[in-house]
Parts: sequence; C-alpha cells; structure tokens
Amino acid sequence: MQLSFRTLSIFTSMVCFLLALVWGFFPDVLLAIWSIGYSEGTGVVARRGAVLFAALGVMFYWLRNSPPSVTRNALSNGFIVGCFGLAALGFGEWLNGHAGPGILLAVLVEFALGLGFVQARRVTVEQVETVS
Repeated sequence: MQLSFRTLSIFTSMVCFLLALVWGFFPDVLLAIWSIGYSEGTGVVARRGAVLFAALGVMFYWLRNSPPSVTRNALSNGFIVGCFGLAALGFGEWLNGHAGPGILLAVLVEFALGLGFVQARRVTVEQVETVS
C-alpha cells in the first residue's frame, strides 16, 4: 500500500498527540501495559517525553502539505532513525526481561511508522526523478 507523505504525516501527528496526552496525564497506564512499575522518577521522564511527542505532532501536522524538500527529508530521516531505534530498544528491553510483552505493541507501531516513512520517502524520490 502506497502512503503519501501527507497521509502519513497526518496519521503520525494524531498518534503523537494521543501519546502526548496519555504519557502526560496517564503514564502509569502505559507503564502498567509494559509491566513497568510507576514511580516519581518514571513519571517525570514520562511527562517530559509527552512534551516531545507533542512537539513531533506539531511538526508533522504543519509539514503535512509541504512539497519534497531538504527540510521534509530531514524530518523524515530523523523520524525513521527514531522509530527504528525505539523499536530495537523496546524489543531488547523485552528480551532482557526489563519490560513485559505489552511493549511489543509499541515496537510494532514504531516499526510500522518507520517503514511507512521509508516507503513515502522512496516514492517521493521516484516522483522527483520522474519529473526531472
């Protein structure tokens, strides 16, 4: 399935805004899904992560209609690295017994988003080469 950058960007911004809300107001719920205990320290880290998710949501929302550019590629490439990195870390934490099987849902979403942006970036490069 071919996803346009616009569609993927809108979906990603919605996921990021949702994660910002949940990590910001209900971090104990997500940590419980991952079989990780809530503490004052994990709450601080979760709320700070919520702000980062909100920032990503804003960036992807405002970039959704932008044409192919260096800026769009930079954001996409950075997000690809972040998604694949988080997926690898999450899988590793599960394998090492530091997180429960609930983290595999996050790993799946991160991997899917990373692949989605790889595909959207490849399609964009092919379109630019065809026009040139």
